[in-house]
Amino acid sequence: MSADPVVADDQETYDRDTRYLSARITADRSSRWPVEAGRYRLVVSRACPWANRAIIVRRLLGLEDALPMGVAGPTHDARSWTFDLDPGGVDPVLGIKRLGQAYEKAVPGYDRGVTVPAVVDVPTGAVVTNDFPQITLDLSTQWQAFHRPGAPDLYPEALRGEIDEVAEVVYRDVNNGVYEAGFAGSQASYERAYRRLFDRLDWLTQRLSRQRFLVGDTITEADVRLFTTLARFDPVYHGHFKCNRSMLSQMPVLWAYARDLFQTPGFGDTTDFVHIKEHYYVVHRSINPTQVVPLGPDLSGWATPHGREELGGRPFGDGTPPGPPPPSERVPADHNPALPPGWAA
Repeated sequence: MSADPVVADDQETYDRDTRYLSARITADRSSRWPVEAGRYRLVVSRACPWANRAIIVRRLLGLEDALPMGVAGPTHDARSWTFDLDPGGVDPVLGIKRLGQAYEKAVPGYDRGVTVPAVVDVPTGAVVTNDFPQITLDLSTQWQAFHRPGAPDLYPEALRGEIDEVAEVVYRDVNNGVYEAGFAGSQASYERAYRRLFDRLDWLTQRLSRQRFLVGDTITEADVRLFTTLARFDPVYHGHFKCNRSMLSQMPVLWAYARDLFQTPGFGDTTDFVHIKEHYYVVHRSINPTQVVPLGPDLSGWATPHGREELGGRPFGDGTPPGPPPPSERVPADHNPALPPGWAA
């Protein structure tokens, strides 16, 4: 996600710029970008749902040491994400104030979106890839040599076809669908996106009413991709993007499913509701010109029992949950009131 994606007056529908830098970091030692512990830096913002996916997958797989992470602030201007959270506003490893500088090193005169997540080659300071769907798949399939003992298989080979199929319709109608509703340039395009979104949420409700996770009986990439949108639904999308048929907390099956994941190590402990709200309400000036950030909603419900265990399933399969997040990566306690003790900074 980058700057406020304002829809032009003559453009009815929101079109996401998907012209990514799509080089891949692979386990092939002869490739231009081979997997190497410590060589790359994953740059994220906790506000961004696409970046939040990478944060979750990295944590579930235990890649914290192999793939260090830089965290940009929750807001940015039209040019770039910035490292407002670091001393002096400078990333301590890359030595830059603006992520756009790493894109410029990769492509001089770079004129596309400066988005997160981005994987930066530390020796050159250049972005290798910002292809967010592929980044998380590669963390699962190409970085296996550095997975922690007990890391779950988030992209099991036997289920990849179904995971890809589910992920595609979730992306089209839900992940990106909320943006199509929020940035619609006409009433008709808004209503199309709105109906498609809630039709898909109804479809997901039916699917998840009979199984604990989206594909198979364990957490997979598909669940990660859906969770980051659900986590932002009530704080942002319901009001800010006019996705207001129902709040997530008024959809019992999806609300229980989201709480099940939230209470699983790797999901809730990477969710920063303060950053999420500040980003959307401050950056999206075309929707919220006053930049006033709402105080609600009450988020304590995320910690309530979900009852999804009755559906069976094994969240980590034959693996184990990750341990507590590293102290330097913990979400502040006042940024997420539903965090269990010991998970927050």
